Amino acid sequence: MLQDSNTTRRSLFRVAGAGVLSAAAVGLLGNNSAMAAMKGKMAAHSGDIDILNVALGLEHEAINAYQIGAESGLLDKGTLGVAVGFQSDHKFHRDALISTIKKLGGKAVAEKSRDEYLTSLNAASIKSATDIVKLAQRLELGAVNAYLGVIPSFGDKALAQVSAKLGADEVLHYTALTSALGEQLPVGVNGFPFG
Repeated sequence: MLQDSNTTRRSLFRVAGAGVLSAAAVGLLGNNSAMAAMKGKMAAHSGDIDILNVALGLEHEAINAYQIGAESGLLDKGTLGVAVGFQSDHKFHRDALISTIKKLGGKAVAEKSRDEYLTSLNAASIKSATDIVKLAQRLELGAVNAYLGVIPSFGDKALAQVSAKLGADEVLHYTALTSALGEQLPVGVNGFPFG
């Protein structure tokens, strides 16, 4: 599972180097209609849609991981409620990314089949609620690092802000899951645990 997830996240970093999103794309992603109106005035860089599609792939993966956990019957009512809430956040991210990709004239990457997610997330190895929480924790940490990792690649400060907001959601999820597992939060290198 981590191999597939990390490979996807690395590709987000590579794609980010290929181009940055225009202010119009940032406006679309951030739901800012005034900025989105600039779409006709500013052409998106060639890599913009690729970056968004890799991010969309991460959101599809997270949604499916939470669905697998929710359907497992292993989560107590409180944990299930948190998982469904986090899944809702990822659905919001997904919808915003799809909308932006379409408004930029691109085609949004399709969600994989249920069987593909069951395999790539190694769902057969899930035997307890702890396994589910650890899976979600690993995916959230990967998403944190992916969203934060692309910030320096953006020339548009508004895009960096949107990416930071998405990363902040993932940090919130990761922190809650880490706390639920009774684990220590990472200390990091030079005081920076993420990115």
